[in-house]
Formats: sequence, C-alpha cells, structure tokens
Amino acid sequence: MLAAKLSRAVFNFTHGKNLVYNTCWEDPRLDRIALKLTESDRLLVITSAGCNALDYALDGLERVDTVDVNPRQNALLELKLAGIRQLDFETFFELFGRGRLPDWNTIYRESLRDALPQAAREYWDKNGKFFHGRGRRPSFYFRGSSGFFAWSMNAYVNRVARIRPQVERLLEAQSIEEQREIYYNEVKSAFWGPKMEFLLRRDSTLSLLGVPRAQRRQLEKFYPGGIAKFIEDRLDAVFTKLPLKDNYFWRVYMTGEYTRDCCPEYLREPNFARLKGGLVDRIHTHTTTILDYLESTSQTYSRYVLLDHMDWLAEHHADILQRQWQAIVDHADDNSILLWRSAALQVEFINPIEVQLGGETHTLGELLEYNVALAAELHAKDRVNTYGSFDIATLHKNSPFAASDDNNERTGATEDSVSHGALAHSG
Repeated sequence: MLAAKLSRAVFNFTHGKNLVYNTCWEDPRLDRIALKLTESDRLLVITSAGCNALDYALDGLERVDTVDVNPRQNALLELKLAGIRQLDFETFFELFGRGRLPDWNTIYRESLRDALPQAAREYWDKNGKFFHGRGRRPSFYFRGSSGFFAWSMNAYVNRVARIRPQVERLLEAQSIEEQREIYYNEVKSAFWGPKMEFLLRRDSTLSLLGVPRAQRRQLEKFYPGGIAKFIEDRLDAVFTKLPLKDNYFWRVYMTGEYTRDCCPEYLREPNFARLKGGLVDRIHTHTTTILDYLESTSQTYSRYVLLDHMDWLAEHHADILQRQWQAIVDHADDNSILLWRSAALQVEFINPIEVQLGGETHTLGELLEYNVALAAELHAKDRVNTYGSFDIATLHKNSPFAASDDNNERTGATEDSVSHGALAHSG
C-alpha cells in the first residue's frame, strides 16, 4: 500500500538522519527488579540514549554491552562516558542534567574531544550546538527528533493551551490527589481535543518518537478508540495515578531539564562518583544490529534488555527476527533473563519462533518461562507508562521449560490485567 510505503519512508528518513532518542523512555527501576542483577551478570542492551546502561552498571555488573544500529545513539552514550571520566560532577550535571553548557566549546575542546572514539568525535564536532543553551530550543532535551516533538508539545502548552503555570504546579504537586485535581480541573480540557487527536494519529508525528507504522497498527487494531485514545488514557494514568515527584521521564520532556531530586540515577552525585571510580569502564558500545553483533562475538550473556524493536522486525523481517533469536539462544547462559516491551497489548509472535538447541528444534514457547505476575506488578508502576505490554522471561537451555497454555497464550503484562501504557521506543 502507498500509505505503508510512505510511512516507512518517513520513519527511515527520521531514523537514518537523526539522533532520535535524547533520553531513555524505559523505566530502569522496574528492569533492575525484573533482572535480579548481580556482579557476575553480563548484560546486552539496546543503547537508545544510554541512560539505562549507566543505571544497570551501578549494580556492579561484570560487563554491559550496548548495541544500536544508529551511530548517533552510541555517540551520545560515548559523550556521557567521556563526561563521567573527564568532568567534575557540577559540570556534568549542567551538561546532562540541565541540558545546556554555555562554555561547551571550551570544555569540549579541552576535556572531552580527545576522550571520544573517532565516530563520536566527528558527530559532536558538528553537533555541539545542541548544548549551547541558545536559540528557540535552548536545551539538549529539545534536540533530536524526539526532542523536537517535546519542544513542539511545550510550544503548544505555552502558546495554544496557555497552561504553563498549571503544568508547573502539576509537576510540584505533593500528592496523587493534588495531581488529579490539577490535571482534570485545569490541564486536560485545555490540552486535549480534536486537534491533538488528529496530530497523534499521523505517522509523521509518531515517527519523531520512534514509533513505526507497525506499532501504530497494533493499537489501532486492538485498542478501543485506537492510538489517540490509548495516548489519552496513558496521560490520564501518568498524571492521576502515579506520583510525579520522581517521574524524571515526563519532567524532562515537559521542562527541558531534570532537577537534583528528579533525575536518572547516573545524574546523582554519589552514583556519578561510583561510575567514575571504575564502573563506567565496564560499558562497551557497538554500532550494528543485535544479530550482526552476536554473530561476530564469542561473548555470552546472562541478561538481555531488548526494548521494543521486535515489533518492527516481526512485521517486516520475520526471517531476521528468527535468526536474531537463534543468536540470542546461542549466546545465552542457561536461565538467562530477558526483558522486552511492545506496543502490542499481547505479544503473539515470539513463542512460535523455532530455534535449534542441542541438535533439536524447539519453539521459543518451549524454552521461555514467563513471569507474568511480576511483569503485571511492575508494569502497573511504570513511570513512563507508554507501552502496551512488558515481558519478563527466563530462557531454559539445559532443561526446556514445559510450557503451559497460559505461558504460550498470555505473555507479559497487558491492558487486560493492569492499567499502564504504550508509545513504543525502538532504540
């Protein structure tokens, strides 16, 4: 179909030319509980903006490998790694906490540039202006394609809805009850309406957030009211059911910066010191696909964080998805734990995938044991609240799991079981 081709072209242009994610939109507090991280674990994760790789590293993992096909995402993580190694905490917080560094040119030239690998150096030589703190988008968190979307939404809040004071009071609310009162009485009716619904149904808009057409179609098909209603319900949940005082995900996109009390773990001074003390050296970046990386390495892993990229692969490249899972199985320890998210309310495409193990053919449904109860419990607490489902699975290699019907048919936490969310993030 022409619409599908145009949508893919827009999505590929957005992802092929830009830094897409300037911050991670997956809640690592949930992931760390689900993964049960220990100092002997080796983790493979999609890079995205690198925030969560740094968060996981704080558990003292043996190794963290980040993989992303977009070199700009790895350039961002490399800048964070260089900043941790080279800068003092106050300067680092100005850079990635406030998203601006007025003396960027001097600090970059004297402290950061030579600490970067060549590809990252070339990128930041050209794009250091993201941190200058000037112009119409004065914060780094209003840069990149997702940052442009955030800036646009802030412009709408300021100039169309004219509710900036109400939004600021919402962010400073001291209780769920206060949040709920401000949101329903002063914010929602001014922000949400036919114009916003129209905007959020456009593939071009969603591409800025890294949401491919395949993920939008999942929600249009299975969620009553489609993606616009889904987003409306998710906003309702974030602002009226979850405390905002530590929700740094929404704060940074609504203000362009973090605060000392509301920020990712790597931006807290004691954690910054621990990373600088050696933990940062356990993080390694790779610009390639998960499949190509795994097929080129002998490294094995006990933990995997796969984000939501399988939604797109399942619709467009099922053969690559099968090969990727074979590579994951080949490089996984027995009883490895894997996490993934999806725009789908129920993920149906993983269990039927066939892989070879010990000279025999198995479906993933025979090897994966899903922790449905924990996934539902954690997903209900997700501060981001923008995914349709969340899966936690243990891979049994030495003794294939005798999958029950529930294990095969109902994977992860879904809209049927908890109140949560789903604007997908491909990474």
